[in-house]
Amino acid sequence: MSTSSTPNQGPLQGIRVVELAGIGPAPHAALLLADLGADVVRVQRPGQFPGFMERPQWRGRTIVEANLKDPADIEKVLGLIEKADVLIEGFRPGVTERMGLGPDTALERNPRLVYGRMTGWGQYGPMADRAGHDINYISLTGVLNAIGRKGERPVPPLNMVGDFGGGSMFLVFGILAALVERQNSGKGQVIDAAMIDGALALSHIIWGMKGMGGWSDERGTNLLDTGMAFYDTYETSDGKYMAIGAIEPQFYAELLRGLQIDADSLPPQTEPGSQNELRKQFTETFKTKTRDEWAAIFDGTDACCTPVLTLTEAEQNAHIVARDGLIEIDGVVQHAPAPRFSRTPGGIPTPPPTTATAIDSLWTE
Repeated sequence: MSTSSTPNQGPLQGIRVVELAGIGPAPHAALLLADLGADVVRVQRPGQFPGFMERPQWRGRTIVEANLKDPADIEKVLGLIEKADVLIEGFRPGVTERMGLGPDTALERNPRLVYGRMTGWGQYGPMADRAGHDINYISLTGVLNAIGRKGERPVPPLNMVGDFGGGSMFLVFGILAALVERQNSGKGQVIDAAMIDGALALSHIIWGMKGMGGWSDERGTNLLDTGMAFYDTYETSDGKYMAIGAIEPQFYAELLRGLQIDADSLPPQTEPGSQNELRKQFTETFKTKTRDEWAAIFDGTDACCTPVLTLTEAEQNAHIVARDGLIEIDGVVQHAPAPRFSRTPGGIPTPPPTTATAIDSLWTE
């Protein structure tokens, strides 16, 4: 596991980003841009050092302090914005306008600026000014209702679908697209990235299957929501779990081979009426060995059968270790920069700063 850091490098080297400090997907988007070599300056209010749970998200940044209720500090931030390529903010609609840092003001000072706005509900609509969290944004999209077992409550998928999958990833996507477009037009623009929009986009395949009659609103009865016995998790003899995703016939055959189950003794793989019997067979069989014994049996096969690891166990997974997928920065194990580039690889991010940099000393050239 790598621990050393290197200066900013990567495909976004030379891109300057101003991040107005917030929580959740906006700082995550800034982190992703910094990981790819962007020069990211985080503007936060005084007194936030040394940070706590959010501190690992400060990696790869320069941090300045500013009182965004003080006109003198606002003017200093606008001075940074004049020299920036991108601004990221994650406040409710209208907040930066009231600060004097809204898009009209920022783009007047810097017409080439890409102004990235991250919210849950978007910049307009009847719920635009409402509070919310990941679970709320995905509940209105139908996504949350689709996650869980038949006859049971919906299960929140941590905060991966709204905050990060539908939020920060789509904000970064929009920012990068706007930077590409700016090469032709010479002009910046405003990105309205809403988690509710991103979550809908992430669920495109589900909407497609629903539109073709291949997905039911009844939770836990479909291909990817534990409705099929060959796409589920199973408890092993030691109380741990294996995950199987043997959808294609050739992979399903490999699964049965590893489980030592005769395919001729089973009902058809994909018929809804077969699933109870298949699930019973798989449940009983997986309970005969430990998780690690099953992992060894399926190692090197195309059965799409893998152990369910804890976060701690994932640190030692041979594949993750071989790719340096996890790194340690400032004593915290966290993801390595992704994706990977052949010609302009990113370095190991620098640790989170422990002190603020003087705002007047930045981007002075």
